[in-house]
Amino acid sequence: MIVRFEKVIPLPMIEQDTSGSGIWEAESVLFEQGKRYLAEAASGRGKTSLLSIIFGLRKDYRGVARIDDADIRSFSGKQWSELRKYQLSFVFQGLELFGDLTAYENIRLKNGITRHKTTEAIRQMSERLGIGTFLNKKAGILSFGQQQRVAIIRALCQPFSFLLADECFSHIDHANSLKTFDLITEECSRQGAGLILTSLDGTGNMKFDQRLMV
Repeated sequence: MIVRFEKVIPLPMIEQDTSGSGIWEAESVLFEQGKRYLAEAASGRGKTSLLSIIFGLRKDYRGVARIDDADIRSFSGKQWSELRKYQLSFVFQGLELFGDLTAYENIRLKNGITRHKTTEAIRQMSERLGIGTFLNKKAGILSFGQQQRVAIIRALCQPFSFLLADECFSHIDHANSLKTFDLITEECSRQGAGLILTSLDGTGNMKFDQRLMV
């Protein structure tokens, strides 16, 4: 899969100062499957908009966004449903967890549809990220950092060509962020998938093929 932006800019940002942006000021931006991209900027510069356009959640933009040469504006609801089930996975900044369900039940909602991971694989990922003992606790009582790790595991419980991760380490300490990034990149490598990750303030020792200022 290839994602290409051709002079794309969200309509609310047209009147804003986007100087220095490697995305909104660019004639063309290419995201290739199998590569890792970091989109970095302060709040309000359009990081979430970038991922939301790719995922088909935002349509209020100028320019053309393409997936494999097809203008995504032409996609039907059924096509988007298939893309989101098999090719695009999203770790939302707001996480979109159900607070009254346990951490495991939130993960199982996705995995029950895709049957992508075994129960043991989910347990192992949870242990690896330090939340194994919290799987049977309601998501709403977990810290935001713990919830972020639940949302990340949920996003890995499907096939994908690109993983879109919106500030997914914002409430996780550096050591656990590195462990989580290792898990993400291993799963991306296993699937031959690309990664587009947004961040407010950089990602330390994490390695990317390209870093873009939004």
